[in-house]
Amino acid sequence: MEKRKALSAEVSLIGMGAMRFPTLPSGEIDAPAATQIIDYLYASGVNYYDTAYMYHDGKSEAFLSQALSRYPRGSYYLADKFPVWMAKDKDDVANVFAEQRRRCNTDYFDFYLLHAVDDENWQKYLDYGAYEFFTEQKRLGNIRRLGFSFHGSTAQLQKLLDCYEWDFVQLQLNYFDWAPYAREQYALVEQKGLSCIVMEPVRGGALANLSPQLNRVLEAIAPDRSVASWAIRFAASRKNVLTVLSGMTTLAQAEDNVATMQSFQPLGKEEESLLLAVAEKYRTEYAVPCTSCRYCEVCPKQIKIPELLKVYNGFALYKRENELIEGYEKIEADRNAAQCIACGACEAVCPQHISIPEKLKELSASYERVKA
Repeated sequence: MEKRKALSAEVSLIGMGAMRFPTLPSGEIDAPAATQIIDYLYASGVNYYDTAYMYHDGKSEAFLSQALSRYPRGSYYLADKFPVWMAKDKDDVANVFAEQRRRCNTDYFDFYLLHAVDDENWQKYLDYGAYEFFTEQKRLGNIRRLGFSFHGSTAQLQKLLDCYEWDFVQLQLNYFDWAPYAREQYALVEQKGLSCIVMEPVRGGALANLSPQLNRVLEAIAPDRSVASWAIRFAASRKNVLTVLSGMTTLAQAEDNVATMQSFQPLGKEEESLLLAVAEKYRTEYAVPCTSCRYCEVCPKQIKIPELLKVYNGFALYKRENELIEGYEKIEADRNAAQCIACGACEAVCPQHISIPEKLKELSASYERVKA
């Protein structure tokens, strides 16, 4: 397994993001299937496991802790995150952190992050004293390395890097987002001499299956490689990247990622140019930049937003009216796009800053037009 050294750590170049475990029809984590994935990754040399307070409705931390409890604590790196939007007041910073340590059954976190920082919520992090609290936790040894995951503007990132002390930064970095903003943000982190951890390298699965035409472009060059592996290699080819997080839902995805990193080959200049050209084409076909993170599941009407946006993207890419109808009608009528009341709760927490009510309205209108 390819590893990189930084911050007194030797980290596998592929890490597991624990937000997309396989689930049962009930929505609960499929424990046997998820454990099989973790065991395979660990046996293959993957030693970085990333979770968060609200993943899988708050059940990811405890499940991951249980699955990893069979292995020596010092043989892997555990990362967790604090989401300020789930805190009610300043006391909740300490309360959530204490709960996370209990859930994870650990005395310390190897990597700890302020979660999904952007231009709007950073003020709340400041108001609640989160930076000072977690800096103190690092001094006490409860956190070994402190950083933040970022979904804001480049100007805001510059301020955070200039005004505060960090060990690392977690960025959304993939070839789809590279030209619009990721290149510039990555450069800022690199210039500061901080390690970069990559999230959403395959953009929630969107870069694992492009349009049929674009899939064929990549498959023609490397028939033995998956389309997703191109995205993983793009992220890992940045020299300042410590690890690339992948939310693996199936054993096949884990096997593909491990194969990519066990015989890792950085992208050549021609390959990278090709990927960026593919991204430009894909951008014209893609309807909604959703990564299926499910932060939007705060909807008071319990609308199935990620599923609906996936249907919308499928229709935008393939123009198959029957699939639009079938996908839309698979979702319960009382949880589909037509039920949106445009309250904005989902949009307020969306890391991609998608105008979700607007997109749901567009989807509903497309369905009604096609169905008529």
